[in-house]
Amino acid sequence: MRMEMAVVMVALAVGASALAAENRFVGSTACADCHESQYASYKANAKKAHSSRSVRIMASDLTEAELKECFGCHTTGYGKPGGFVSFEKTPELADAGCEVCHGPGGAHVDAGGDPSLIKGRGKIRVEDCSGCHNEERVKAFGFKSTLYSGGH
Repeated sequence: MRMEMAVVMVALAVGASALAAENRFVGSTACADCHESQYASYKANAKKAHSSRSVRIMASDLTEAELKECFGCHTTGYGKPGGFVSFEKTPELADAGCEVCHGPGGAHVDAGGDPSLIKGRGKIRVEDCSGCHNEERVKAFGFKSTLYSGGH
């Protein structure tokens, strides 16, 4: 009985890690096919759609530690498996894209848009934003309008 339980636990752990590996960052352009109007609005109106510009401009004046701190908020998935690595290696993740708020989209895309595999409307909270948008970094940030319009 204990051996069977151990086998089941190992199988669950392997399955969970496979699912986590599968749920990779895909970049905002992967969202555009199914979410055309939201993507167009995001690209045209959301400051985060162009957030890497300021980092690129300031990069030569920053230390490596300062640059890494910038990447944490101005790119998608920095420091996470499959997230932004560099402008050269992962250009599709260079801005703070859809997956910053909605989570990695790989499993969602692979499953044909299964809404249970992405953080959708009503599931995003202020706490999800406060890692980057806090008093220390941004003095006046309108969480409410962003939470309800999503910047898209």
